[in-house]
Amino acid sequence: MASPRRRPAMSPVAWAIGPAVLLFVVFFVIPFATMALLSFLSGNPANNPNVSFTTRHYERLIGDSLYFEALVATLRIGAITTLAALLLGYPLAHLMARIHSRVGHALLLMAVIAPMLTGIVVRTFAWMTLLQDRGVINATLMGWGVISEPLPLMYNEFGTILALVHIYVPFMVLTLTGVIGRIDERLEQAARNLGANRFQAFLEVTLPLSLPGILAGSLLVFALSISAYVTPFLMGGTDVLTLPMLIYQQVGASFNLGFAGALGVVLLAVSLVIVVAYNNVLGRFAGGEKMA
Repeated sequence: MASPRRRPAMSPVAWAIGPAVLLFVVFFVIPFATMALLSFLSGNPANNPNVSFTTRHYERLIGDSLYFEALVATLRIGAITTLAALLLGYPLAHLMARIHSRVGHALLLMAVIAPMLTGIVVRTFAWMTLLQDRGVINATLMGWGVISEPLPLMYNEFGTILALVHIYVPFMVLTLTGVIGRIDERLEQAARNLGANRFQAFLEVTLPLSLPGILAGSLLVFALSISAYVTPFLMGGTDVLTLPMLIYQQVGASFNLGFAGALGVVLLAVSLVIVVAYNNVLGRFAGGEKMA
């Protein structure tokens, strides 16, 4: 009599990625699927069982230029914030990765992490204290006679982006530090021995090898920036309107879950297109550098 077949045991890899897949499904796939489904329903099925499929939420979104302008403003703020965080964070990350003093590295790490220990609301209010019309900067400049009227530092995209950069630079720095730290310094030394100066060695060796960190850090900061609500609301006032603010208004004030879901689907879809394009551009650039 043949013995019953035993089911093959799960491999260690499956056990390792299982929790991550479960978290991804529970916290991303299911919420997004629910949001996408609500965007095609005429009402909330929890309150009204006689709902029907409709495209009126997307027709409303396309028919009003306000939402397109809000989408453009959201993406513009996210792109500028990401670029500024990269320009500020890369030199600091390079210094942290290359410094040989443990004390110096620890001090730099504490300086980067310290702002993250304070809540976003507290940091935003700190910037409001500095940038408002009667804030520290304007009061000081007017007291010194440099300006005669307050500079428009708040309630615009400038103040919003400045606060977002301060909040999200640590994410860029920590992402880049790990990648740059794994680049062998002897590669730079070899380039310099072959006649390249310090800047050329960085441009030809370190920068291409750090592209994975640039990609990861940029995508992280961009995703956080375009989904931010508190900072654009407090720093931008009524002059800055982003899609997350509109989504909050639709859920909190109107309780229009369908239209809020449509806004969320559009924001996610456009963001994914930009992310894929950015990834392809950096991938081609890195491939070209390797072939060269």
